[in-house]
Amino acid sequence: MNLYVSNLGFNTDDEELKNLFTPFGDVSSAKVIMDKIMNKSRGFGFVEMPDDTAANKAIAELNGAMADGRSIKVSEARPREERPRNKW
Repeated sequence: MNLYVSNLGFNTDDEELKNLFTPFGDVSSAKVIMDKIMNKSRGFGFVEMPDDTAANKAIAELNGAMADGRSIKVSEARPREERPRNKW
């Protein structure tokens, strides 16, 4: 299951994000989304967990939990929507 994690602290990196979810089960990947120009965290990321039961437990226990001084939000990620490309 792919999870969306928002309201992350701007100092949180991929490894810290992975460590946050590891107590609930195997984590296939954890990625904090970075601003390409500023090379800083955009405050959200994605975590992939192969076991749906473990992922649902992580959602239940981590949604609203404090991490890096912020109350994070965790939910199942929605599929990425296609956006129209600019024709300029």
